[in-house]
This record gives sequence, structure tokens and C-alpha cells, in this order.
Amino acid sequence: MADAGRIAWLRLARSEGVGPVTFRDLIRRFGTAERALDALPGLARNGGRRTPLKLCPEADAARELDAAAAIGARLLALGEPDFPPLLAAVDPAPPLLYVLGDPAIFARDAVAIVGARNASAGGRKLAEDIAGALGACGLAVVSGLARGIDTAAHAGSVATGTIAVLAGGVDVVYPPENAKLHARIAAGGAVVSEMPPGFAPLASHFPRRNRIISGLARGVVIVEAAIGSGSLITARYALEQNREVFAVPGSPLDPRSRGANDLIRQGATLTESADDVLAGLGARPRPGFREPPPPEDPAAAETDLAAARTLVLDLLGPTPVEIDELTRRAGLPPGAVMTILLELELGGRLHRSAGQRVALL
Repeated sequence: MADAGRIAWLRLARSEGVGPVTFRDLIRRFGTAERALDALPGLARNGGRRTPLKLCPEADAARELDAAAAIGARLLALGEPDFPPLLAAVDPAPPLLYVLGDPAIFARDAVAIVGARNASAGGRKLAEDIAGALGACGLAVVSGLARGIDTAAHAGSVATGTIAVLAGGVDVVYPPENAKLHARIAAGGAVVSEMPPGFAPLASHFPRRNRIISGLARGVVIVEAAIGSGSLITARYALEQNREVFAVPGSPLDPRSRGANDLIRQGATLTESADDVLAGLGARPRPGFREPPPPEDPAAAETDLAAARTLVLDLLGPTPVEIDELTRRAGLPPGAVMTILLELELGGRLHRSAGQRVALL
């Protein structure tokens, strides 16, 4: 992708109201980021927005790219050859990813290992041993560079290749005591993030990071996870992405083991060693990148949208409805429904929830 196209993608991704789902739908509707940027203000107005939508200025996008270049990081766009193929198969995939290190590691099959920050000594040792054994078999190990299990997983695989997914910028080390480990990962593997360089991690961004962790891997191993922990969020994302979930059992008296034990009761593979992970992955096909459909014909998509908006609004309400069901009830072309939902979302009137469901705010 040429620099101008990369800046346009970055501007679109950083514009107000544009997340991965909206980005995907805008590219499907308009074909290029440039055309989508031109259309954003009108879409927001049609969706009922009263104040101007804030578009990312070109100068801001250029400065962000310069900051990445200054630290040796690359910005990869979805669809480019170096973009992680496993992550590209996730729907919606993150449109952009910063990488500090060698993107060649994304060509390898990978397994994620995550778990408790306040991990036990036994849990840390087991995570490190599993990571080391998987690395010796040629797999990359993915984790989040957090304290506890994440740190142990990276330490066990840093010599063979590991990927750290951060909630802040690729140059922002959190926790600070992992600075040396961060440098080793960048030197022999990869540190990745959706966030701009220099961006401090926020609590709201950790679930997005967890989705990338599972998306980069063929399977996720949970080692010590309390009920309601972030590791269980990663496991849920893994199931949504059709990944294998493995869980290490623990004492029912230890709160750190209750989440993993519960996953086993729900069907996760009971895991005591790397051999269990390798056996569980053996028969599973590698997810493949799905080419996006061609952009909608703008002329066809504009067919009597005024009447279509009224119909869609009448069918929507505070109770979430699946988009496919909404399209069926409306009797409209999918492109027209997608455009109206984009307008409502950019206008601040639409809420998206799991299962491709939407509701009016």
C-alpha cells in the first residue's frame, strides 16, 4: 500500500465513531478509505447527528506514522502480505496493526497462553514449560506481557519466537519491570498493538487486546484464571473465532483455578502439558483469510434510501435484532440496510452487540 493509501486508512481508523466493524462496513460500501472519508459527514447527518463528525486530520496521521518510524515500528494494513493471516481470518479483523519486530513470525502457527497476574509459582512454571515445549515444536507463543502467566509464557518461548500483544503503544512497556523481556521479544519475535506509538494503556482497551491475542493463535491455553477475569474474555473470543480452548485444571479451593475448571466443565480440553495442546490442534484446519466482497455499487445502494430509512427505523427498537433478520423483514438489499446502519451508528443512535445484533439507542 502506498503512503497516501496508508495515511487514508489510518485517518479512517482514527476518525470519531469508527471501530473495526464500522471500518469494515465502510470499506465494503465505498471500496477505498478515501471515498469512505468523503462520505462520513453525510452518513452521520443522515443518521441524525447534530454536531460535525470529527475526522482525523491528515497531518495527525502523518505524525503518527513518523512516530512509528522513529522507533522502528511498521504499520500493517489488513490485506497486505505481512498482515497476520490468522488474525485476518477474524471478522471483523483489526484494520491496522503496529509491529515492532519481524512480521515473518506471523507465518508460523501460534498458540496463546494467558492466565492470572497473581499466578502461583506452580502455575508460572507450568506456563513456562508448556511455552518452551510448544516453541521447540516450531510454534510461536502469543501472550499479553502482563505479570504472572503472561510473563512466564513469554519467558519460556522468547528464544524460539513469541508475540506480545499490548493494550498501549508497542513502545509502552507495561508493567515496567518487563522492559528487558519486551526488548528481547522485539529482537527475536514481535510486539504488536492497534494503538499509536506512545499511547498509554487504558482499561477499556484490554478486551480489544485480548481479541487480538486469540485471533493470532490457533488455540488458547488458560493457566489459572479467576471467575470474571480477562483470561476468560480471551477464551470467549477464542470460541467466537472458532479457535480451540485448552484449560489447566487446578484445586477447587484456589480461586485462581475456578475459571479454568469451569471452562473444562463447558468442554475445554483438559491440559497438563504441551502434548495435550499439540494433540488438540492436530486435526484442526488452519483458518484462512477471507477476501472482502467487492464494494457496493453506489448508484444501486442509493435506491430510494429515504423510504428505506423509515422502514428500517420502524423495525428497530431497544431490543437487539440480528442484522440478517432485520434485512429479511425489511425486504431491502443488504447494501441498503448496511448503509442505513452505518448512518445510525455514526449519528450516535445505534448500538451493536454480540451475534451481529443491533438496537436503537
